[in-house]
Amino acid sequence: MSGYALMWSGGKDSVLALHRARTRGLPVTRLLNFYDAATRRVRFHATRIELLRAQAEAAGVTLTAVGTTWPEMEARLGEELRRLREEGFSGVVLGDIHLTDVRAWYEERVTAAGLEHVEPLWAEPPAALLREFVESGGRAVLTCVELARLDQTWLGRLVDERFLEDIEGAGVDACGENGEFHTFAFAGPVFRGPVGWRPGGRHSEGGFLQLDLLLTPGTRQRR
Repeated sequence: MSGYALMWSGGKDSVLALHRARTRGLPVTRLLNFYDAATRRVRFHATRIELLRAQAEAAGVTLTAVGTTWPEMEARLGEELRRLREEGFSGVVLGDIHLTDVRAWYEERVTAAGLEHVEPLWAEPPAALLREFVESGGRAVLTCVELARLDQTWLGRLVDERFLEDIEGAGVDACGENGEFHTFAFAGPVFRGPVGWRPGGRHSEGGFLQLDLLLTPGTRQRR
């Protein structure tokens, strides 16, 4: 068997799941992402695909990025899972925390493909997971906020020690597991060096405010 693949959004939970998988001795040799083919951005996170390639380069892991539409997502996922099995992969690692319906949807499809379903963050307190990410050296930036739950001042904030204190007082899930916010991780123990980025413009979409991130010139991308 050639190892494990990890479902990769580019956010802090993906990074922590990769860190924990490596700590447990699981050889993660592939990052798997599905992005919107029309915008070339990760759904909800709004991250450009080239930034995910830069993350993969920094993590030293091959990225498989699949452009698709939302209606095609399930079929394309099935194709990629079958391909992983054919290539000899043992399983798939995910970064779910407590959404049982989301976990069940992926678990059904991963196991149906003959792969092990691994959830290293499952059922742990979100605040503790966020603290572990930060205290391990992890850093991220908020790229999307749900305006009904967090105001626009949260967009573009760094996930750091101060964020730990502030988010716990905001009355939302500390990891944004219910969609309150999404992030792009740019530093931490899974990376050989920080991923260079700079803020771009802001735009609203369906009750969410999103921040466009731009890759710093010269940052390498791993395909």
